[in-house]
Amino acid sequence: MRFERQSGVFLHPTSLPSPHGVGDLGAEAREFVDFLASADQSLWQFCPLGPVSSAHGNSPYQSPSALAGNPLLIDLRALVDRGYLSAAEVDPPAGVSDHEVQYDRVTGFKQSALRTAFERFDEVADDPERESFEQFCAAESAWLEEYALFVALKEEFDDAIWTEWPEPIKTHSPAAVARYREELAGECRFRMFVQWLFDRQWRALSEYAGDRGVSLVGDLPIYVALDSVDVWAQPEVFLLGDDHEPLEVAGVPPNPGDDGQRWGNPVYDWDTLRETGYGWWFERFERLFDLVDIARIDHFKGFDEFWAIPAGADRPAAGQWREGPGAEFFRALESELGDLPFLVEDLGFLDGRVGSLKDEFDFPGMRVPQYADWCEEGHMYQPMHFPQRSVGYTSTHDTDTIVGYYRALGDTQRDCLQYNLGTDGSDINWEIIEAVWNSDAVVAMTTMQDLLGLGSEARFNQPGTATGNWRWRATDDAFDPDIAERLRRVTDRTIR
Repeated sequence: MRFERQSGVFLHPTSLPSPHGVGDLGAEAREFVDFLASADQSLWQFCPLGPVSSAHGNSPYQSPSALAGNPLLIDLRALVDRGYLSAAEVDPPAGVSDHEVQYDRVTGFKQSALRTAFERFDEVADDPERESFEQFCAAESAWLEEYALFVALKEEFDDAIWTEWPEPIKTHSPAAVARYREELAGECRFRMFVQWLFDRQWRALSEYAGDRGVSLVGDLPIYVALDSVDVWAQPEVFLLGDDHEPLEVAGVPPNPGDDGQRWGNPVYDWDTLRETGYGWWFERFERLFDLVDIARIDHFKGFDEFWAIPAGADRPAAGQWREGPGAEFFRALESELGDLPFLVEDLGFLDGRVGSLKDEFDFPGMRVPQYADWCEEGHMYQPMHFPQRSVGYTSTHDTDTIVGYYRALGDTQRDCLQYNLGTDGSDINWEIIEAVWNSDAVVAMTTMQDLLGLGSEARFNQPGTATGNWRWRATDDAFDPDIAERLRRVTDRTIR
């Protein structure tokens, strides 16, 4: 797919304002779409939309499902309108913050409200919405039934990881699956109801955005969490032993100055996937593109070659490179889906192999000024040197904000940055936005934090840390018309 010269803003939905302590798909999401439209922005980018788990620090990149939606994003106010909840039942929980998501507090509150809504929905035999729910369950049964059972089993076994469940349900025995599906039918139905609510609210928001010329940019993590329905229900997709435990896990090797990373996700059995025609991946992409218009592929390098660490090893250095599926995979995907609207994360992996794979399919890679050496002439991460086939970011969900980055720069790099951009740094967030917008990159992206000029206190994620991430939220006054107008002027001036 060839992208047009355009621009947009990153804001994960949990970061939206809302009265319930976490952003949702309600009125404030539409206000943000209106903000983007008034600023002449055509893209809204966000992290993966799946459920999150406190066991994984509520990371959207370690979800218990590659296909389900996050129940925390459901707008409870819409359930009052449908008569499933009373106004009193959606009064905000005491003490929630407008500035960050307090996951423990809001998860319990929303879970309780959604159970009440389900009970009301399920006790009315002639509810006119019942047909819509049943149609959704039938249409999405291929993944929905397994997901609902998995989450019900997690509750049944006190949230234990599935590798610690008793046999034979641990190994997904058909007889055990049938037995538990019957025993936990009510809980499974509740989980399917929640997914139906998410799906219909997301589709309504997507239609609202499309009507205003805003495309949705989703995110595809290459790997899935070990403690997920994907690994439990389809072990043949992954490199597991006879006991269904991973043989190898994903990560990245040591680089100068670091020890590498051990992510812990099971790696794929690409030989089996190839033999089965990549069906699991096709299902995953079809669901993704049912919800978004464009997708960023996280860790694109893994499709070329991937770092596999023995499951029993703690040190990333114990791993080795293994061959990924390469161009064959994307040709098969292209044959199945047609044009591939992908942006790819290629940061830190700029060898010729991954570059050739990216170029063969015309996928734009990422360029981020925070990785620039401002004192090196022609450095690839300086905005004036971004290639046309790239996405220029002011910052990302994994980096500091522009203001935080600038404040932490050493004197020499700060002086070189100021010289290159012709600035004294007094308005650094807008000066970097202008530089990225003015670059040759076909797509330019900023974050809501950078538009607001916020510092490191507003950073969304610190890679390599397990707690305190994914919490930042915008407040009600964030979508300022003056900010939208300033961004509109920059966008018009740079022909985006």
